[in-house]
Amino acid sequence: MDQDIYRKKVMGCWLGKAVGGTLGQPYEGCDGPLNLTYYNPVPTDMIPNDDLDLQVLWACTLDKMASPRIDRDVFADAWLGHVAFPWDEYGIAIRNLRNGIRPPYSGSYDNWFKDGLGAAIRSEIWACLAPGESDKAAAFAYEDACVDHAGNGIYAEQFWAAVESMAFLESDINKLLDAGLNVIPADSRFATAVRDTREWCKHSDNPMAIRELILQNYGSENFTDVVMDIPFAIMALILGKGDFSRTICLAVNCGRDADCTTASVGAIMGIINPDGIDERWLKPIGRKLVLNDGITGITHPSTLDEFTDMVIDLRGRVRLRDLQSETNIKALKNPKLRAEAGIFTEWFAQDSERFSPQLKEPTKIHEFPGNYGSISTSEIPNDSLYMMRFKFELKEKQDVRIMFNSASNNRVWINGEFAFGRESGRMAPSFHRAPINQFTDTELDAGKHELLVGVSPVNGEKEIKWVVGVGDAKTKQWLPNAFV
Repeated sequence: MDQDIYRKKVMGCWLGKAVGGTLGQPYEGCDGPLNLTYYNPVPTDMIPNDDLDLQVLWACTLDKMASPRIDRDVFADAWLGHVAFPWDEYGIAIRNLRNGIRPPYSGSYDNWFKDGLGAAIRSEIWACLAPGESDKAAAFAYEDACVDHAGNGIYAEQFWAAVESMAFLESDINKLLDAGLNVIPADSRFATAVRDTREWCKHSDNPMAIRELILQNYGSENFTDVVMDIPFAIMALILGKGDFSRTICLAVNCGRDADCTTASVGAIMGIINPDGIDERWLKPIGRKLVLNDGITGITHPSTLDEFTDMVIDLRGRVRLRDLQSETNIKALKNPKLRAEAGIFTEWFAQDSERFSPQLKEPTKIHEFPGNYGSISTSEIPNDSLYMMRFKFELKEKQDVRIMFNSASNNRVWINGEFAFGRESGRMAPSFHRAPINQFTDTELDAGKHELLVGVSPVNGEKEIKWVVGVGDAKTKQWLPNAFV
């Protein structure tokens, strides 16, 4: 590829990414649909976004290495040394890494958010380092994604990396989508959602009708779910018909993880046709590279132009880690979470009293595979609470956030005092966005503490699922090894 064309496309990638992320960021998490045709509010700089932040960190980390290596362990160490984001799968990966769980298990172990968009949104750097080499780009993407994701969450980054890699050579959206599908398992739920969306777009050019089909078939209570969100982006790419403005507006107006989907399609369109990004989108944000303060301890390029030069320089220097077979990777010894458990029968769902239930004999020790646990409702008699007593320990006096998130009936006591509870509702088990009545902030002394939880089924469900955690109230990070 001609070097001038290559540089122009890399620059177009980052400009499109910055435009899309800035357009969508104010609407992150909105249910939608929206009706945007331009920035609202109109920015004076690009809005910092983890979509780009982490890719800048990877580039800076690799650039410092004498022999830059695309390696899950390199990225794991960068997470521990330079990332303060507590959000969703990011926070879980940091917790797992701090607990000594290395990738790929740091992404798969005890991770309710393993299908989140957090990896897919940082795929562009691998495409820029392997333009026109979709398999290599997907291999690079795996090393990145497995630190904090598993399954569909990994496939999504590999898919986008392959699409974006081939976008350096090809402008036909359907050929690009084929390239993405070629690097992931055909029987995965994510691949099925991609194929379904393409088929719906063959029979309709109504974006909101297709959005509704996506939600009906792949909707998720987690607004960052790749199986729901990336089909929005695919619809935008197909129906946008090569027009940058139309494409990013179709993506953002689907709502949900609006900044991520819009940043991804903006980057793809920027690679395909850098000249297609209208100046009206570029002028408000300029070219200054702005990062969140959650990225620490690095000196990053000050402009998107300098970042582009850094990535281009890395292209000829990076190599993939020496791959091992899975049989040579040390198996994960799953840490267990233990609770003393029993049934409390003097309770029913409409009880408004903040009673103090007792764990009655006989109790048993119940082991769960991690903080993300479940129990069959066949073990819970009608109008009863299944009680679990967890114990945790703090090394020092501090303000903590105690979270117990379940879609089922639940009540929670801390050291014998009622703390919170609710009848039922959605799950979002992250310290920074757990639903109301599923967490509390409190100051606790150093030493051991008791967390008593009661759960009961609703709506005839056959299994109760939950995530329980102890985090720092200020940083919203998990406290590693908190449970006794």
